[in-house]
Amino acid sequence: MNLYKVSRMAKASIVTLAMVLGLSSCTLDYVVGYVYMTTNKSNPGVINQYAIDFQTGALSPIGSPIAAGNDPVQLVATPGGQFVYVISQGDSKVWEFGVQSDGTLAMKNSYSTGNAPSAIAIDPQGKFLYVAYNAGYTLNAPVSGGISIFPVNADNSLGTALTQPVGQNPVAISVSYYNHYVYVVDQEASPNAKILGFSQNTTTGALTPLPGTTITGSGTTTATTGYAAGVTPSAITEDLTARFVYVTDEAANQLIGYTVQPNGALLPMVNGPFSTGLFPVDVVTDPTGKLLYVVNYNANTVQGFAIDLATGSPSGSVGAFSIATGAGPTCVTIDPALGTFLYTSDKLDNTVTAEILNPSTGGLTAVQNSPFPGNGQPSCLTSVPNGAHASQIITP
Repeated sequence: MNLYKVSRMAKASIVTLAMVLGLSSCTLDYVVGYVYMTTNKSNPGVINQYAIDFQTGALSPIGSPIAAGNDPVQLVATPGGQFVYVISQGDSKVWEFGVQSDGTLAMKNSYSTGNAPSAIAIDPQGKFLYVAYNAGYTLNAPVSGGISIFPVNADNSLGTALTQPVGQNPVAISVSYYNHYVYVVDQEASPNAKILGFSQNTTTGALTPLPGTTITGSGTTTATTGYAAGVTPSAITEDLTARFVYVTDEAANQLIGYTVQPNGALLPMVNGPFSTGLFPVDVVTDPTGKLLYVVNYNANTVQGFAIDLATGSPSGSVGAFSIATGAGPTCVTIDPALGTFLYTSDKLDNTVTAEILNPSTGGLTAVQNSPFPGNGQPSCLTSVPNGAHASQIITP
């Protein structure tokens, strides 16, 4: 996920700019960023597009919903926020969209990937796109999955993909910010659920297993070992310093924390796992690296944690421990421009929930008129800054 830090000077510049331009808090004249939400009830599925008001965090629809293949399930923005990639599970495609000057998306290209793609991530340098696929895995018919590694060209089109075999059911990917490690969540049946760790070749994007991860065989006979990840791991993120990794376990209602060792191996935190709400399915850290948020699908909540910067341990003593969302939240994103607005995609009532995030306390306050309507069955969402404004007021 693409994140930006904001200095106090940058925040002051925003206020000054608003005063100079005479902007009103009750208008959307100043757009700080955009939210894109995939929905998959229809075929093709569509992306809902919204503009973010810089003072209130309110969402305003822009353009018309844009087609995104059969059953779009996840999406990711490039580090600069100028392109968005979507994976659609029903037709095993990656869809490339350009962010236009008004924030609306324009479809550029589509690319074939492995069967039934399940997760997508891009490295912080924007050089490689990683797409996990699970080949239609089921408990009754387990089939080994893999990672398609696409080089990203200068124009953000995708080159020919390399393939990395992984476990049977990869469902989430995290790419480190600084140390070029890639972690893949393999959601196999207990007790085989695990995280697979890799080092990234910065020239080719190829992945080499880290200590503690092994991959033998290929195809349906691929066997793996990795780092234990609870009962049914569902999502993964890491802190901005790439020292800590966090995984949600949707079956055990817990958050598992790991310390990244010098060789990239993962060591579980001694005081974990940490309790969450019912059926946690996604997790994100904020731009300061001090806060972490989990969305709980069955509890209809987003849950805040404070990160101990020395140990990485998440504590529930954040300003607002748990806040209601729409029904069935599936994904969570924090706006990358200011880092003060949080959004969740809500599958069961076809909405997107908006919250104001207090960076000092971690507390969340509902944005007026939230949740905002979307199309049928939202699956995930991401956000990008408004490039024309963010390039002037944001300190990366």
